[in-house]
Amino acid sequence: LPIPLSESQCVLHKHEILICGGYQQRACYSYHILKNEYKFICEYSSDVELMGHCVVKLINNNNKDINEITLLSFGGNERTKRHTLVMKYVSIWSNILDISNKSNELNNYNEWIPFTDNHNHPIIIGRDQDHDYRGMRAVIGGSNNHLLFITYLDDNISVFDLNTFRFIKRNTLPTNNYIQYHCLVSNSKNGQEQGMVKTNQEKNKQNYQMLLFCCDTGLSIEYDEDNNTFQFHQLHVCDDIAPFYKYAYVCINDVILFFGGYDWDGDEGIFSKSVYKYSIGEDKWMIFQNTLSSTLRDCIAILSEEYNCIHIIGGKYDKKTTVSTHLKTKVREWDSSQLVMFIYFDEIQSKNEIKCIIEYWLRFLKIKLGWIDDFYTIIMKCKAQLNKYFSLESLKNETYFRPGLSKPHLLTFIIYYTTPKKINNLFFNNKNILQRKYRLNHRKTIKKTIFLSSIFIAICNIILAYPFVITKIH
Repeated sequence: LPIPLSESQCVLHKHEILICGGYQQRACYSYHILKNEYKFICEYSSDVELMGHCVVKLINNNNKDINEITLLSFGGNERTKRHTLVMKYVSIWSNILDISNKSNELNNYNEWIPFTDNHNHPIIIGRDQDHDYRGMRAVIGGSNNHLLFITYLDDNISVFDLNTFRFIKRNTLPTNNYIQYHCLVSNSKNGQEQGMVKTNQEKNKQNYQMLLFCCDTGLSIEYDEDNNTFQFHQLHVCDDIAPFYKYAYVCINDVILFFGGYDWDGDEGIFSKSVYKYSIGEDKWMIFQNTLSSTLRDCIAILSEEYNCIHIIGGKYDKKTTVSTHLKTKVREWDSSQLVMFIYFDEIQSKNEIKCIIEYWLRFLKIKLGWIDDFYTIIMKCKAQLNKYFSLESLKNETYFRPGLSKPHLLTFIIYYTTPKKINNLFFNNKNILQRKYRLNHRKTIKKTIFLSSIFIAICNIILAYPFVITKIH
């Protein structure tokens, strides 16, 4: 990193990670993932003291300019000046700024300015004396992405309407812990920005769901937008992570990963370098044998645009030392759902044969994957092209299933990840069942498919299953 950072806030914009200040650090930078370089954007004004602030990306459904995003930064408490600022950001790496600077078209871009209402009056979120926003967390949600959900000390949750510029709901969380520097995520399919909205057509009901973890508190939070009410449900928290907070966290599909953390035990406290995984659907925890290279707290984690890498930025490895470390690790090292199996289908196999084989595997392995009929059409269209693209380079760069995608990439035939031996055993042990149940009489075709599948999987093993790696960038 250009500077040591802790308690930082980051937002993803295409191939950029926007790093928006940190504890007593006002500088903001853009890290370009592809270029592996940093650029200075701007600074918070000198009268803003950052201490556990929060930055979120506002979602404007009417904004058609994909090159522009709006960030909202707010924070403060009774001892530090409260701030609520916005930044209209256009990539510092593009030529748009150079062109527009000459014509003055982009005034006030890439700098923090006051957040104002429709009459240009400044708005401060959290003006009340009881709003201590040190270490608070916030997510954007609601039917039109117009609601800001804020969880903060001591045990509070508030809903701020970004259209009317006022709080519409306050509630107390059912916990005995102080809620700060915690985990708050949207319980959504894409795992990051937009929460899941459940619609009940009979009652026209819209519910927004979030998950919160802090020390031994685990909560599922459901907000009924129509009735403006909350419901809370207790979640299991494993004993190993229960003492900790101030960890980095990231939500990927049905999984939340936690990195590091801090236990305020005694004068020095306890710093963690452990990595934990929480399965949302199963309400189960797992601790990894692999750990961070050193203890870390007050860091932040963020997913890359392709959802294949996790960046862990800044933090402290002891009570006094703030680090300038930027770590990168592959998602598949922590989430086994990213490990996949590729099956090669021969030219002479029909659509029905492919469908039978896929359905058999899905039932046999009890795989919980989404599948739509369009996949069969995609497979049929891509079969003929697979031979000319069947190389290590195309396999590495083009054939993978990215979380959040509704369809595979062009050359993707994915069911599950396993070993060549297991594939052979499954095919050979069950080929009679396949032939009998699904009338697959092409013995040579099945044998050829087995052979080519084994080679294909062996290559995938080499590419995908390399040892655990965390890369230190800067």
